[in-house]
Amino acid sequence: MRLWATAHAVDDFYQGIVPAAVPYFVLQRDVGYVGASGLALAATLGSALPQIAVGLLADRRRLPWMSPLGLALAGIGAGVAGLVPSYPLMFLSLLVSGLGVAMFHPPAGRDARIAAGGSATAMSYFAAGGSVGFFVAPALATPALDAFGVGATALFIPPAVLMAFVLLRHQRRTLPHAATAAVRTGVDRPRLFATLTAVEVVRSTVAFGVNTFIALYWIRDLGATPALGGTALTL
Repeated sequence: MRLWATAHAVDDFYQGIVPAAVPYFVLQRDVGYVGASGLALAATLGSALPQIAVGLLADRRRLPWMSPLGLALAGIGAGVAGLVPSYPLMFLSLLVSGLGVAMFHPPAGRDARIAAGGSATAMSYFAAGGSVGFFVAPALATPALDAFGVGATALFIPPAVLMAFVLLRHQRRTLPHAATAAVRTGVDRPRLFATLTAVEVVRSTVAFGVNTFIALYWIRDLGATPALGGTALTL
């Protein structure tokens, strides 16, 4: 579970790095506020809708390479976004990063549950790992972006590639002992599930909207430095 929690932290780091980098795209690449929201859209759209298809696949086949590949794509896409010269390429890079996040979560969640052996405590470590990665991202990325500019996103590619390699080796070692398919238990309750999904949509809209623009608000409206804007985002 320590491995899965760490992998989850690294993966969600690349979701948290997007709102940290948005002010630098605006200040250094002359991206407007609408363009900034578009970059956030690329990352969130890429990480959201494809998860449905990935989840269907993960329920039918184990595909042990999918979560490591998704982890690598999440880091490479986010890292390349600060290097490319045009807005469409920035958008595409963050879309690929989001797709990587989508490829990681359903199979990783399934395999983490297998490793947890039904323990809610063990799964809490997996869930906490993602949250830690998300909030640590601006704390680590802001100083690098402040010192080296928006191209510093490339500095964060190696952790994703390294963690993907470690996770792939782990998956290959555990493949003979893992369950080949998810076991369906319980009864579907579509109305309650739809309500929960609607609440999550509202929660995510507010959270990602605030995360995207809070640092820019501090910088542009409150006269804060980019470093202080990144601190506000982290908090």
